[in-house]
Amino acid sequence: MVYTPTRGELGGGAREILDSWLPERVAPGGTGFEISDFSAPDAGYSGKTVFFTANWTDTTGTRQEVDLVLRMQASDHQLFTEPDAPRQAEIMQRLGRSAGIAVPQIVWIEHDDSILGAPFYLMRRVTGRTPSDVPSWHKRGWTTELSTSERELLCDNAIKSLVAIHQVDDRELLNFLRADPATGTTGLARYLDNLRRWYEWAREDLVVGADVLERAFDVIMTEAPATDRDGVVWGDARVGNMSFADDMSVAALFDWETATTGPPEIDLGWWLMFEEFLCEALGFARMPGVLDTDGTIDRYLEFGGRIDGDITYYKLVAAFVLSLINNRLAVLLARDGLDVDVAHSYPKTVVALVERYLSELHTEGTR
Repeated sequence: MVYTPTRGELGGGAREILDSWLPERVAPGGTGFEISDFSAPDAGYSGKTVFFTANWTDTTGTRQEVDLVLRMQASDHQLFTEPDAPRQAEIMQRLGRSAGIAVPQIVWIEHDDSILGAPFYLMRRVTGRTPSDVPSWHKRGWTTELSTSERELLCDNAIKSLVAIHQVDDRELLNFLRADPATGTTGLARYLDNLRRWYEWAREDLVVGADVLERAFDVIMTEAPATDRDGVVWGDARVGNMSFADDMSVAALFDWETATTGPPEIDLGWWLMFEEFLCEALGFARMPGVLDTDGTIDRYLEFGGRIDGDITYYKLVAAFVLSLINNRLAVLLARDGLDVDVAHSYPKTVVALVERYLSELHTEGTR
């Protein structure tokens, strides 16, 4: 997702509700349960998120303290056709059983929307730093203060995590991810079937580049490669959804709301497109130690990934998807008071990438 400086927040009285609802779920048998005031991340149009700390005395008389994150399903600023916070939490629970996949520990999944007004889940807060989207981590923030070798290590560890996801072979997890209304016989066919439904849902909100996206959609559907690869697809694979420890190891992978199955090139195409969106498309250059597109592909292959066919097709798919998201985001931001020209700048940048990839896809010699 493309995050904005808008703060997610829970409705009034939520803290009091949780103060009485949480103890038996988080601290059964404990006494003296307390929760801190809420704080919120600088982002969130895909869900409402708050941070807080829970304290209690356990049955042995020891005082416990846990930093928690509450993620509630959004209903008033929907970016997706079918938001499903509990599903995202269950995906993380299942992935947590796979070697090499660092995900937050899920504490509770709540399907009942009568508690806080929407389904939600609780997870332990992870200590680490996440590269930002706004402003771009290629230009500002803690990543610009790292040494070249530290940035190299960050990139390598990030790509290793992506490869680890694509090597997951958990039949139960894959069957869970396939349990959707799509009708295609292969992973890519199901993905494109869902994309068709998403496009039809989002078309009325295409305030930028509707004609370009119509052309791109036709190419995506008619020129889809023949592949039966069907593994775990993160759906939002990028360094901006990773938390890094001080040693540049990956502490956690976030945002699994669009996770599905299909060829791993879906994720790699998204990864490559998103970094071009945050860097070259904004007029920036890669910092020393940060891999460019070709370097990322080489590392992905070196670390055990596999690419079949033209990755430009998957970059086009990724840019198309981000154009749908950012067009919807522009509508919501303008609705919430942001200057229309500023709101429209989000989809304008990525629609330009759609045009570029369309051109590259039909030019001989593209990688």
